[in-house]
Amino acid sequence: MIRRVWPLVAAAIALGIDAYVLAGVLPSIADSLATTVAAVGLGVTAFTAAYALAGPLLSGSLIRGSTARALLIALGVFNLGNLVTVVSPGTEVFLASRVIAGAGAGVLTAVATAAAAAMVADHERGRAMAMVTFGLSTGTVAGVPVGMLIGDRLSWRWTMALVVAVGLLSMVALAVKARTIPSLPASRGPAFAVLRSARTLVGVAAAFLLGVASLGLYTYLLPMAEARGLQDWGFALVWAWGIGGVAGSALVGRPLDAFGPRTLLIVLPAVLLGGFAVFWFSAAPAAWLVAAALWGAAGWASVPTLQQALTGARPERAMPIVAFQMAAMYLGSAAGAAAGSGLLANGVDPGDLSAWALIPAALALLLTCRLGIGTLRAHARRPASRLACEAAD
Repeated sequence: MIRRVWPLVAAAIALGIDAYVLAGVLPSIADSLATTVAAVGLGVTAFTAAYALAGPLLSGSLIRGSTARALLIALGVFNLGNLVTVVSPGTEVFLASRVIAGAGAGVLTAVATAAAAAMVADHERGRAMAMVTFGLSTGTVAGVPVGMLIGDRLSWRWTMALVVAVGLLSMVALAVKARTIPSLPASRGPAFAVLRSARTLVGVAAAFLLGVASLGLYTYLLPMAEARGLQDWGFALVWAWGIGGVAGSALVGRPLDAFGPRTLLIVLPAVLLGGFAVFWFSAAPAAWLVAAALWGAAGWASVPTLQQALTGARPERAMPIVAFQMAAMYLGSAAGAAAGSGLLANGVDPGDLSAWALIPAALALLLTCRLGIGTLRAHARRPASRLACEAAD
């Protein structure tokens, strides 16, 4: 049954590539469009903002009638945005194209994750959602360096053409498997209704803080290494983080299905804290490599762990909850990158950024601990409280 999810994983790979591939080719885009790197960098902000808004606001209305159709529409919008990026003649069109691509990506992530969970038996839900995250992490890890290589050898337009090609292949795979994708229940009331649940609010806040700490800090991994005299290890550190992320998202599904998310809600943010502490206190290459791998694994594994914790007892509300969680994560990533830029502009040593990242990571740990305790209580009260929990949403 789990093999049915692979078309959704392919779509997630395209999203993973697109979310970060621009970071490696910003200078060449700026030269090509005769503008500044800062102006082109707004494309990342435009993508993230559209992603955060479109997922919660549009996914519920698009699934009415057919989930497969909603996925194909979202992926089509995503591909259209990236195609416009490829042929952008100037900054204005470029930024508009990133809004279009981000909107498609936001809807696609929410619908694909909820659909993956609905396509399998209850005891495979953790693995199904983790597979979508595996696609995101794989796209980020493999796509960014490949995109940079293509950009160096050919041009940044060919880098974005790679994203379009992967997206089109994903559309073909989804179209072929459309009949196997179950219909998701239409949202009852506005998407924001799920935020009436204190548990969902805590989970969304935790996702934001984990995005700030993990993905936000990743932006500055190379400057951090250089500040510690490890500039020759930069490429190895990037790959250690990436391999850790792919492994974490690939392996977390079975423990989630077997034992539930409660323990992982505590362990994964704690591992992040430990990794950041290593970066702050140590300058040993071996220690940094191990810490980078654990950082990537814990950061990406926390995504399906939060999804399982927030939707396990409420599968009918999975799509809007995941939409808000993923929107919060990507907003946190943008906020973390902006905060890092501000700290550096104010004279903070790049090597000390990991110390600052301990703050959001520690706050995230407090919130996930609360979720873990709530999960334990929910198990203790079942099944009597299930109706009450659903009513709270």
